[in-house]
Amino acid sequence: MPAIARPLPFVRPAPVACPVPLLRARDVPHAARVAARGELVSVVRGVYAPTGLWRRLAPWDRYLARIHATLLTHPGLVLSHESAAAIWGMPVLGDPGVVHALGDPTRTSRLHAGLRMHTTTGARDVVDLGGFAAVAPADCAVDLARARHVVVGLIAADAALRLDPAASVESLVEQNEHRPSSRGRRIARWPLHRARADAESTLESASRAIIELLGYEEPELQTEWSGQGATDRTDFWWPGAGVAGEADGDLKYDGRFGDPGSLLRARRERDHRLRSRGIRSVVHWGWSDVADPDALDGILRGAGVTRVALPDAYRLATARTALGSRHPAARLHTRAEIGV
Repeated sequence: MPAIARPLPFVRPAPVACPVPLLRARDVPHAARVAARGELVSVVRGVYAPTGLWRRLAPWDRYLARIHATLLTHPGLVLSHESAAAIWGMPVLGDPGVVHALGDPTRTSRLHAGLRMHTTTGARDVVDLGGFAAVAPADCAVDLARARHVVVGLIAADAALRLDPAASVESLVEQNEHRPSSRGRRIARWPLHRARADAESTLESASRAIIELLGYEEPELQTEWSGQGATDRTDFWWPGAGVAGEADGDLKYDGRFGDPGSLLRARRERDHRLRSRGIRSVVHWGWSDVADPDALDGILRGAGVTRVALPDAYRLATARTALGSRHPAARLHTRAEIGV
């Protein structure tokens, strides 16, 4: 296990708890027989969860449970990549499947039984969480920016800046440039240089990335508009085109945050206020539009947003695979994040 580094300057959030009870096989009489009856499901070898509770978990929460189960069987791990992100409450798309941790730098990276051990020779900020550890949010963001699609990298980098007020674009870029390995360094530059703490949600971060890859001009973020006794804030604002954009998400109107009809009426009233303040057009999109860049392209083009560069065809095509239908963890969408 890598040595625990110096104390970090950020206020450490509590690790995200396991979403289901976990049972060690040795603590359940005839565990295999109980699982065969369908009462338990195997999370990792030697660790079970109640089947009914497991089936109700979203993919990202199953991944979080798998991380905690792996920590039971491999105490002392230093989590990295998506596994560190999940523990810190940073965005995780779907169920990545594999648990990631740092391993012995003298050995090669290896995957065994769902656990990927990564090797590193560079200095890392590692936080001791009692029985296990995780790389700090900034290190996690740099890991993902170097190893994943640029859209995923930007999502992680934005989240790290929101989580750690002491982190900055400059510090993320410096970490990337000073890593001993050059692998992924060039890829990581794109998302790390564009990281913004004022992107308030996973959907906004993904939207920013796709908007630029489509070739549209950079929008202003979180613009406030006052009048008629209310202050409204738009996620995106293109002053040259007079267009405001709202990344509403696909969860806002499914009933979990109140009556969908009432929420839609409130949205119409808010859009009317914004137009009365000089905004020419207000457009809305959700995760499915971002995961299908052609859909978001149609929305922005139809609203009259200015295209200033040619689309990045390769990164847009690979973004479909990186994002697909894997919605970000629902627990990351608070009422404040989606504007309720």
